[in-house]
Amino acid sequence: MLLSIKTKLKLSQDQKIIMSKHAGIARFTYNWGLATWNNLYKDGLKPNKYLLKKFFNNHLKPEFTWIKETGICQKITQYAFDNLGDSFSRFFSGKGGYPNFKKKGHHDAFTIDASGKPIPVGGKSIKLPTIGWVRTYEILPHTTCKSITISRTADSWFIAFAYEQKHEPTVKQHDVVGVDLGVKELATLSTGVVFPNPKHYKTNLEKLRRLSRRFARKNKVSNNRYKAKIQLAKHHSRVANLRKDTLHKITTFLCKNHAKIVVEDLNVSGMLFNHKLSQVIADCSFHEFKRQLEYKAKKFGCEIIIADRWYPSSKTCSNCGHIQDMPLKERTYNCGSCGHSMDRDLNAAINLSRLAKP
Repeated sequence: MLLSIKTKLKLSQDQKIIMSKHAGIARFTYNWGLATWNNLYKDGLKPNKYLLKKFFNNHLKPEFTWIKETGICQKITQYAFDNLGDSFSRFFSGKGGYPNFKKKGHHDAFTIDASGKPIPVGGKSIKLPTIGWVRTYEILPHTTCKSITISRTADSWFIAFAYEQKHEPTVKQHDVVGVDLGVKELATLSTGVVFPNPKHYKTNLEKLRRLSRRFARKNKVSNNRYKAKIQLAKHHSRVANLRKDTLHKITTFLCKNHAKIVVEDLNVSGMLFNHKLSQVIADCSFHEFKRQLEYKAKKFGCEIIIADRWYPSSKTCSNCGHIQDMPLKERTYNCGSCGHSMDRDLNAAINLSRLAKP
């Protein structure tokens, strides 16, 4: 199967400057393509990425000598137009909004390749096309890839690529498990295992406010403002990494040890309209949880079953099947028909697990 990896680069100051130049060229190309697309559309024409790419390479690129500077990979402009075309494709299919212009320092990234040749990867160093050798903090698998994407978060640069690898299904401890996602407990399994919600955003919120105030008070043209900006970005990155680490541990445990996993199809966008719980709901990252389950299911050889959004897992008694209303404030399910009493999350997880059985 096709796997992807993203890891931090260990760069010198000169290498960071080269990466910034590549990201700047990719950003310039993307913004030029978007502006030209908008102008052509206003004139009644129907532009596409191939037309823009051909015009840019034949007429404009020869004039921009700084793009052809020594040590600059020329493939970044090609991928910039590809990204622009993908953005418009998502917009026309209703999967995303209208493309926006890129801003320096916001999601700086670029993609390079070796003109169709495979790029060897392995160990703690990798030779990038045109750029040369760079080092990483962790050991990379010995394989090859077709293209490499390099991005910046705060003042750190990361490398990401996809590669093919064979995986054998792991030995499962349980045939079926139901997973009830929530705010108080992040995930409750029908087997009785409970994963508490660490609430990383709320835990680090005070420091976030302090760094935000410090950043806002700095002179807009000072070097101290840039330092405060980097500190704030690092804090945001740390909270995001803590959240991802928690989700990766839970989803890996589920896919490694369970043959069938039943999860709810939550209406996350609708849940965020609850302003009292929107912050903690966003911090749970339910969509990311589901995304990780789906690709790890292929990796570890298990099956993911999505329960219907309107299935009353929390309202149904797991003992007799009686359905009754369950307000969020009630944390224990007390059946009005058979008198069965159980934690509401565990009761819902058991009901979900039964959807996998014929």
